[in-house]
Amino acid sequence: TTEDSSKLLQSQQPEYGTYHPGATQLCMEVSGYRNVTWRIILCHICAVLTAGILLLIFHWKPRLEILAKCMACPLAQADWVIIRDQFGQHFPAQVQTEQISECSGTELGATSRIADGSDGVGIAVTEEEEWRDTIQLHRKEEKNVLRYYVFEGMRHVWTEMHQDFRKVSTFDEGWTCADLQRYQSGLSQQEQNTKKKIYGPNLIDVPVKSYLRLLVDEVLNPFYIFQIFSIVLWMCDGYYYYAGCIFLISAVSIGLSLYETRKQSMTLRNMVKMTVSVKVRRITGEDDIVSSMDLVPGDCVVIPPDGFLLPCDAALLSGECMVNESMLTGESVPEMKTPLPDGPQAASTVYSPEEHRRHTLFCGTQVIQAKSYTGGELLAVVTRTGFCTAKGNLISSILYPKPVGFKFYKDAIIFVLFLGILAFVGDMYSIVVLVRNKVPVPQIVIRALDLVTIIVPPALPAAMTVGTIYAQSRLKKHGIFCISPPRINICGKIKLVCFDKTGTLTEEGLDVWGVVPMDKTYFLPIVHEARYLPDGPLLYSLATCHSVSLLKQQLIGDPMDLKMMESTGWTLDDNVTELQTTEQFGMKVLAVMKPPPLNEQPHGSKHQVPVGILRRFPFSSSLQRMSVIAKPDGDVPPEAYMKGAPEMVASLCKTETVPADFSEMLRHYTSDGYRVLGFAYKTLTTVMSFEDAQQLTRDSVEGGMTFLGYLVMRNVLKLETTPVIHLLRSANIRTVMVTGDNMLTAVNVARSCRMVEQSERVIFVSASPPIYNKPATLKFIPSRPTLGQERTGEGLYQQEMELLNPGLYHFALNGKSFSVVCDYFPDLMPKVLVRGTIFARMSPDQKTQLVHSLQDLKYCVGMCGDGANDCGALKAADVGISLSEAEASVASPFTSKADNIECVPMVIREGRCSLITSFGVFKYMALYSFTQFVSVLILYTVNTNLSDFQFLFFDLIITTTVAVLMGKTAPANELGTQRPQGTLISIAVLGSLLFQTLLLIIIQVLAYFITVSQTWFTPLNDTVTAPRNLPNYENTVLFSVSGYQYLILAVVLSKGYPFRKPLYTNVLFLLVLIILFMLMIWLTLYPLRFMRFLLMLKEINDMNFKLMLLGFAVLNFFTAFLLEIALDHGMLNCLRLLRGKRESKKLYKRLEKELSVQPSWPPLNEVICASAKKSINFR
Repeated sequence: TTEDSSKLLQSQQPEYGTYHPGATQLCMEVSGYRNVTWRIILCHICAVLTAGILLLIFHWKPRLEILAKCMACPLAQADWVIIRDQFGQHFPAQVQTEQISECSGTELGATSRIADGSDGVGIAVTEEEEWRDTIQLHRKEEKNVLRYYVFEGMRHVWTEMHQDFRKVSTFDEGWTCADLQRYQSGLSQQEQNTKKKIYGPNLIDVPVKSYLRLLVDEVLNPFYIFQIFSIVLWMCDGYYYYAGCIFLISAVSIGLSLYETRKQSMTLRNMVKMTVSVKVRRITGEDDIVSSMDLVPGDCVVIPPDGFLLPCDAALLSGECMVNESMLTGESVPEMKTPLPDGPQAASTVYSPEEHRRHTLFCGTQVIQAKSYTGGELLAVVTRTGFCTAKGNLISSILYPKPVGFKFYKDAIIFVLFLGILAFVGDMYSIVVLVRNKVPVPQIVIRALDLVTIIVPPALPAAMTVGTIYAQSRLKKHGIFCISPPRINICGKIKLVCFDKTGTLTEEGLDVWGVVPMDKTYFLPIVHEARYLPDGPLLYSLATCHSVSLLKQQLIGDPMDLKMMESTGWTLDDNVTELQTTEQFGMKVLAVMKPPPLNEQPHGSKHQVPVGILRRFPFSSSLQRMSVIAKPDGDVPPEAYMKGAPEMVASLCKTETVPADFSEMLRHYTSDGYRVLGFAYKTLTTVMSFEDAQQLTRDSVEGGMTFLGYLVMRNVLKLETTPVIHLLRSANIRTVMVTGDNMLTAVNVARSCRMVEQSERVIFVSASPPIYNKPATLKFIPSRPTLGQERTGEGLYQQEMELLNPGLYHFALNGKSFSVVCDYFPDLMPKVLVRGTIFARMSPDQKTQLVHSLQDLKYCVGMCGDGANDCGALKAADVGISLSEAEASVASPFTSKADNIECVPMVIREGRCSLITSFGVFKYMALYSFTQFVSVLILYTVNTNLSDFQFLFFDLIITTTVAVLMGKTAPANELGTQRPQGTLISIAVLGSLLFQTLLLIIIQVLAYFITVSQTWFTPLNDTVTAPRNLPNYENTVLFSVSGYQYLILAVVLSKGYPFRKPLYTNVLFLLVLIILFMLMIWLTLYPLRFMRFLLMLKEINDMNFKLMLLGFAVLNFFTAFLLEIALDHGMLNCLRLLRGKRESKKLYKRLEKELSVQPSWPPLNEVICASAKKSINFR
């Protein structure tokens, strides 16, 4: 979504050589830098002096390399740029240059137009020469040089006039529909060559690195650098077996990681890379066969009639196409594409791929069938290429996803830094102790560094992803696929879920309930069988006003259109020849609708008149209507038939033809949950031929019509909807409906599925924009089930009576009111959002805007939808779940094969389980480090250490096994009201770590002093260091005690309730724990000689002492267990009481609290006027 970067950057002063792109581009800031020779030489010298460490830092932070080697400069002189995106991340990019031939500027300027981003006016290239940068070469000759950089696959070209870099796609934003129509003649070869240099090849190229490059990148990862450092250190310390095992595991891990990374890159590249041969029309009138890589905006492409895979975005200029867009939208129903509007208004209509999506063929979509009705070829003009296309944007979002700004991950980094500080303190202590013990300096250095590898566990990042991997695997078994695993943890924090209505909460298909015809100015009783309608405009509009098409004798189109057509019994025939239709209708037609055979028609008057369709104006979400021009058989003029939202249709009809009880009848059906469509028609006496119909503009057709009546359809709730909505509300998760449907239909569905309970009230928010110097107005209108009338101007319903007991209420508003409140009442918008439950007549952009607005209130927002209209909102939400089997739904992080909303609570439960597992594993890995850290410090004090195989036993056999299986516990079956916390830096986590650390220190120190006090104890030889002074009593006792502690921590930190099932349900984990506990008991009481030799354990013959060590383990277990229970329940509550109730950091919680103490708000049935000075944005 485009937004003004000034909001994000308002606190910063622009630097020298910095620009902030306006609303036409993404929110990013670009700074220019030029190479400085002496700085580059100095960096090379420093890299040699630091043994390559400087190069490593530059590899991790490329921005630092630019700052070190270059100097800030104006963008016009820049060799490098640093891009700061809307998330605050920095990316360097090299400015590249390419020479363009002398004549190309004039050639390109002849037909091309590029947009001036400041005022949106198209300017010829020859006048402004935006893409040219003239520089002096050695021979004083002027050359045209193109300067650009590539960021996230897209070219940004230097424009001399604006003195900044502009994305190449912005050059075409000023194109009008008339400009595109002029491209029917095509480009010259010279123009094509020049444009190709500017726009680059038409290729969505997914970078696939070689195994060697991947290996270097992986090995230079800070995690593996630390691992290499640790292995070298252990080798120096004589821990060969341990170092060898870790090296082997790391090598296998790297190998698997490289294989998976390259495999995924190759799969994505093969999926998106597409090179096909395309027939392109040249300005000479000839057709060229070119590679799709050579296509540029402005090329006129010939679409073959038997189907075609689109390699670019293109605007359809002639004919009709049936297109499968499932790759992009997940919508399995093919879309009908019609030609771009042409006529007087085309010159002033700026082309927009979104606004004109019904006339746009998108890259990556499949043209199933193409028909040209003028006898010539089917033509389309290329509008976008490469990463600028719709498919390019989709792939870009996969390759360069927005960062997961989750506090858990940030806190984990802070905690690792804290561990580093702890390691430093431990080092200071160990150095003092080792110096006192007269240990040689090299040995002291090794010992001190060894402590760092103990306290900061190298396996921590990998261990923290364990819960996520298991959750992803479980979701896959339920037919839910996830392409962004880090988002699984975010699912655990979801507080609000937005649902689309049709196809998500309700069944996709609608059943026709009946038709409400009219007799002059009043409604007739409903006719449940459309076949019983008499010949006339209403029957003809039901039979023709649709986008249904025949493909291999199969009817394809919108399910609602199919049901409507099916209810009439009429059949479609689009294989008629021009000669046949001319004889029958007196002119050529696109398709013929024929009445059912006489023997299948009901008794009474028979339908015998076929109707020919001359032109279709496709359905548009923003216009809320569609229309057709059709010609009944016989000597009668053509007629225009329109269907759409009743309020919209009525507004385009003559006032005298709209019945007085229009609103009452509409409310009668919509309040019962029916979906209602309005129909209208008018006679077109000026249309004498097929060509005349093609010349008419949509606005001229859709106006001054005669209202015909209603089509009433049943929209049935899916069986799973009500239980899921009830479950989410019981779990204190807000549910919101966002739909393009009628307001009262949405309210009825909300009540039916218990999104709004019967005892709860609905208040309509009606807002009107300013008109005739009058300010914008806002009114809160209470709803009652029986009284009221619709206010057609606002699409809402007036209520005369005041609410007696307001209680809990829900706001309902339509898209128009939503926009007015956003623009003119921003100070009230947060309150409306906190109570808003039903958002009707919302356009796709408004759905996305709603998600962003809810996120601004600090809600963690989930979005569940099934169709093309939801793509923007699915991508904008913290967690997007698409109900689709199509590969296309890669637009959202989650895709469910089941077409119902049962996946939502399942994803939330898995998210909570994964998040709590991540906390548990993190705490376990931290406490494992503390346990080993304490053991080693105690042993350093007496100048010894753990043995090679002891480290191996703890780190691999106990810790790794436990950490891997710990996350296998499945989520709880119930979805409770409690949500897991999302931060590590909290009383609960830090309190647990502190008390458990104190406990393990006490147990280990106590065990050490009791051992020293035994009569049979003999001190070790402190003149030699470990491992030469092994085995000894101190080492053996601490080995036994700490071994139990690792296992005890695994048990007490594997909490089940309320987010996971109990530990015993994780059978494999339970078995491993039992085996490891038995192994430790065996090693404590009756170790075999072989095991004593391998682990370097000292033989202890005192059985009472051994049983006492076992007693220590039991004491440790119960104390640790009670500590966790006390922390979870008693202590935390006491601390909260002592601290007092703090105000929540979440804006929505503060607003909820504020509203709970304001029973008089909102003021009902009062008109609120917007102040002359708009309020500031609530963020």
